[in-house]
Amino acid sequence: MKFEQYHIAEGIKTSIAKQGYKKPTDIQFKSIPPILKGEDVLAIAQTGTGKTAAFAIPILHVLQERKIHGRPDGVKCLVMAPTHELALQIESVFLTLGKHTRVTTFCIHGGVDQEPQKLQLQKGVDVLIATPGRMFDLVSQGALNLQRVEILVLDEADHMLDLGFIKDIQDLMRHLPKKRQTLFFSATINEKIKKLAYSLVTNAIRIQISPKDPVAKNIDHAVAFIEMDDKRFFLEHVIKEHEGKKILVFVRTKVRAERVKKALERVNIISDTIHSDKAEDARRQTMQNFRGGALMVLIATDVSARGIDIPNVEYVINYDLPESSDTYVHRVGRTGRGRQKGQAVSFCSTEEKELLEQIEQNLGKEIRRMEISKTDYDYTVEMSEAVVNDWKSLINSAEEEPKRKKKKKAKR
Repeated sequence: MKFEQYHIAEGIKTSIAKQGYKKPTDIQFKSIPPILKGEDVLAIAQTGTGKTAAFAIPILHVLQERKIHGRPDGVKCLVMAPTHELALQIESVFLTLGKHTRVTTFCIHGGVDQEPQKLQLQKGVDVLIATPGRMFDLVSQGALNLQRVEILVLDEADHMLDLGFIKDIQDLMRHLPKKRQTLFFSATINEKIKKLAYSLVTNAIRIQISPKDPVAKNIDHAVAFIEMDDKRFFLEHVIKEHEGKKILVFVRTKVRAERVKKALERVNIISDTIHSDKAEDARRQTMQNFRGGALMVLIATDVSARGIDIPNVEYVINYDLPESSDTYVHRVGRTGRGRQKGQAVSFCSTEEKELLEQIEQNLGKEIRRMEISKTDYDYTVEMSEAVVNDWKSLINSAEEEPKRKKKKKAKR
């Protein structure tokens, strides 16, 4: 079934066509009809499958229809997201798909001034995308009324629980009408998520798109055994080998992100970092640069990178192995979005082999090994600009030493 055959507003069809999409993905095909009917949905689907459009398309249609027939003002749809970046990404999808409708969309999140957000809410918003902290701030101040919400969406629910938002979600229910449509989207499902989901939905349609391999089939992913101290040399090698391609590098901590950036600077590679210690304006500018192609190498931590949906990320590098298979799937899923092909490689040091075993056990299969001969390994390290520059420094230092001794003798 093609999008043009769906009973949705013509303006939405126009926006879909402009994006070049003709047929829905599996999650879109299964989610759109029940959402249009007003049913609650519990959807589990791997990252990169078009989850946001799966709920944005029918929500925009429903709200457009209600707007045409007149209705009271107020937020009609609330979309909850765990991070600033994901919230802004969802806003972008709603704005793009709703461009030819009368539905208004707005995003609120922390790290920026509240006043402009309050002013926009006063003007009226149909779809509100929010992170929990800022949303509760504005509710407590009386600047945000959620009593007219008809549709609640929880996106990346698994990550919201990882970040400890379960109490916030439960508190949120006190501010919403009991009679509402609830859409629960998550990349993974476990007992904790299942319990929360069923406490929020009513006779939900359960949709699960979960192939045997949780990593999308259009992503070629492999692991290379590289010692911790040598990772910077191999990162340099991969980046230079794929010059001109958009590369996303994952590290475990904020400190590691900055260290890796400095290591790349020493070999004349321009990169930038995104993590929670950076100011909101700086994070937004970095994302804009990466999205637009002004920046080709982005170093990210997991929390800040959740929800990054950047077109044409051709390579993902796990500089540090993640601590869970779910995080692994989310990381490599930043490439190969939709129907595009992508590549991912994980650097595994001796001390990380136990993590690799756990990831593979949970994935139910072995990750392809990238074989590196000792000769190639040594050559990659020795040919790094950092090593070459170190040798040059040593040689220059050795050449300068006799000159300094001669000068000392001359003075005597």
